Amino acid sequence: MYDHVLVPTDGSEGTREALDHALDIAATRDATIHALSVVDRRLYLAAGEDQKSELRTSLEEDAHDAVERVATAADDAGVDSETIVRDGTPYRAILDYAEESAVDLIVMGTHGRSGRDKLQNLGSVTERVVENTDIPILVVRMSGE
Repeated sequence: MYDHVLVPTDGSEGTREALDHALDIAATRDATIHALSVVDRRLYLAAGEDQKSELRTSLEEDAHDAVERVATAADDAGVDSETIVRDGTPYRAILDYAEESAVDLIVMGTHGRSGRDKLQNLGSVTERVVENTDIPILVVRMSGE
Protein backbone atom coordinates (compact mmCIF):
# COMPACT_ATOMS: atom_id res chain seq x y z
CA MET A 1 0.00 0.00 0.00
CA TYR A 2 2.77 2.44 0.88
CA ASP A 3 5.86 2.00 -1.29
CA HIS A 4 6.95 5.64 -1.55
CA VAL A 5 6.61 7.96 1.45
CA LEU A 6 7.32 11.66 0.94
CA VAL A 7 8.73 13.63 3.86
CA PRO A 8 9.00 17.34 3.06
CA THR A 9 11.57 18.94 5.34
CA ASP A 10 12.91 22.38 6.07
CA GLY A 11 15.40 21.01 8.57
CA SER A 12 13.59 22.33 11.62
CA GLU A 13 13.13 20.28 14.78
CA GLY A 14 9.40 20.15 14.10
CA THR A 15 9.89 18.08 11.00
CA ARG A 16 11.78 15.45 13.05
CA GLU A 17 8.54 14.33 14.71
CA ALA A 18 6.92 13.77 11.31
CA LEU A 19 10.02 11.89 10.16
CA ASP A 20 9.77 9.48 13.10
CA HIS A 21 6.28 8.50 11.95
CA ALA A 22 7.36 8.23 8.32
CA LEU A 23 10.31 6.01 9.22
CA ASP A 24 8.09 3.70 11.24
CA ILE A 25 5.65 3.35 8.34
CA ALA A 26 8.44 2.86 5.80
CA ALA A 27 10.27 0.29 7.92
CA THR A 28 7.17 -1.85 8.43
CA ARG A 29 6.22 -1.72 4.75
CA ASP A 30 9.67 -1.88 3.12
CA ALA A 31 8.97 1.53 1.57
CA THR A 32 11.34 4.22 0.35
CA ILE A 33 11.49 7.60 2.07
CA HIS A 34 11.65 10.56 -0.31
CA ALA A 35 13.21 13.51 1.53
CA LEU A 36 12.28 16.75 -0.21
CA SER A 37 13.42 20.23 0.74
CA VAL A 38 12.30 23.27 -1.20
CA VAL A 39 14.37 26.42 -1.54
CA ASP A 40 11.63 29.01 -1.24
CA ARG A 41 12.35 31.39 -4.08
CA ARG A 42 10.06 34.02 -2.58
CA LEU A 43 12.65 34.57 0.14
CA TYR A 44 15.64 35.30 -2.05
CA LEU A 45 13.65 37.13 -4.74
CA ALA A 46 12.39 39.55 -2.07
CA ALA A 47 15.95 40.32 -0.94
CA GLY A 48 17.92 43.28 -2.16
CA GLU A 49 19.99 42.76 -5.31
CA ASP A 50 23.23 42.71 -3.35
CA GLN A 51 21.87 39.98 -1.03
CA LYS A 52 20.03 37.64 -3.43
CA SER A 53 22.95 35.45 -4.42
CA GLU A 54 24.26 35.00 -0.88
CA LEU A 55 20.78 34.30 0.51
CA ARG A 56 20.01 31.78 -2.23
CA THR A 57 23.29 29.97 -1.58
CA SER A 58 22.53 29.86 2.14
CA LEU A 59 19.01 28.53 1.54
CA GLU A 60 20.33 25.86 -0.83
CA GLU A 61 22.91 24.74 1.73
CA ASP A 62 20.20 24.54 4.41
CA ALA A 63 18.00 22.48 2.07
CA HIS A 64 20.80 20.02 1.29
CA ASP A 65 21.61 19.69 4.99
CA ALA A 66 17.93 19.04 5.75
CA VAL A 67 17.54 16.19 3.27
CA GLU A 68 20.86 14.68 4.31
CA ARG A 69 19.65 14.55 7.93
CA VAL A 70 16.58 12.65 6.75
CA ALA A 71 18.75 10.28 4.69
CA THR A 72 20.98 9.62 7.68
CA ALA A 73 17.97 8.88 9.90
CA ALA A 74 16.55 6.57 7.22
CA ASP A 75 19.87 4.77 6.90
CA ASP A 76 20.04 4.35 10.69
CA ALA A 77 16.52 2.86 10.59
CA GLY A 78 17.42 0.51 7.72
CA VAL A 79 15.09 2.32 5.30
CA ASP A 80 15.94 3.20 1.69
CA SER A 81 15.82 6.89 0.89
CA GLU A 82 16.12 9.42 -1.89
CA THR A 83 17.01 13.06 -1.42
CA ILE A 84 15.62 15.86 -3.52
CA VAL A 85 16.14 19.62 -3.40
CA ARG A 86 13.91 21.82 -5.50
CA ASP A 87 13.57 25.55 -6.03
CA GLY A 88 10.10 27.08 -5.95
CA THR A 89 7.08 27.72 -3.79
CA PRO A 90 7.10 25.00 -1.12
CA TYR A 91 3.56 23.67 -1.31
CA ARG A 92 3.57 23.65 -5.12
CA ALA A 93 6.94 21.90 -5.28
CA ILE A 94 5.73 19.28 -2.78
CA LEU A 95 2.56 18.63 -4.78
CA ASP A 96 4.45 18.48 -8.09
CA TYR A 97 7.05 16.06 -6.74
CA ALA A 98 4.43 13.84 -5.13
CA GLU A 99 2.55 13.53 -8.40
CA GLU A 100 5.65 13.05 -10.57
CA SER A 101 7.06 10.36 -8.29
CA ALA A 102 3.86 8.39 -7.67
CA VAL A 103 4.14 8.97 -3.93
CA ASP A 104 1.69 6.84 -1.91
CA LEU A 105 1.78 8.87 1.32
CA ILE A 106 2.91 12.33 2.40
CA VAL A 107 3.96 12.75 6.03
CA MET A 108 4.15 16.33 7.30
CA GLY A 109 4.08 18.18 10.59
CA THR A 110 1.49 20.78 11.45
CA HIS A 111 4.32 23.24 11.04
CA GLY A 112 8.04 23.13 10.61
CA ARG A 113 8.85 26.77 10.24
CA SER A 114 12.43 27.86 10.37
CA GLY A 115 13.44 31.32 11.53
CA ARG A 116 13.28 32.68 7.99
CA ASP A 117 9.73 31.39 7.47
CA LYS A 118 8.55 32.86 10.76
CA LEU A 119 9.91 36.23 9.74
CA GLN A 120 8.23 36.06 6.38
CA ASN A 121 4.90 34.76 7.76
CA LEU A 122 4.33 32.74 4.60
CA GLY A 123 1.41 30.69 5.87
CA SER A 124 0.87 27.01 6.38
CA VAL A 125 2.52 24.82 3.76
CA THR A 126 0.89 21.74 5.27
CA GLU A 127 -2.56 23.27 5.01
CA ARG A 128 -2.04 24.11 1.35
CA VAL A 129 -0.79 20.61 0.56
CA VAL A 130 -3.77 19.02 2.33
CA GLU A 131 -6.21 21.23 0.44
CA ASN A 132 -4.71 20.51 -2.98
CA THR A 133 -4.07 16.78 -3.23
CA ASP A 134 -5.89 13.46 -3.18
CA ILE A 135 -2.78 11.61 -2.01
CA PRO A 136 -3.16 10.34 1.56
CA ILE A 137 -1.46 12.62 4.07
CA LEU A 138 -0.45 11.91 7.64
CA VAL A 139 -0.33 15.21 9.49
CA VAL A 140 1.62 14.99 12.74
CA ARG A 141 0.79 17.51 15.44
CA MET A 142 4.01 19.00 16.69
CA SER A 143 4.86 18.98 20.39
CA GLY A 144 3.85 22.10 22.25
CA GLU A 145 0.84 22.90 20.08
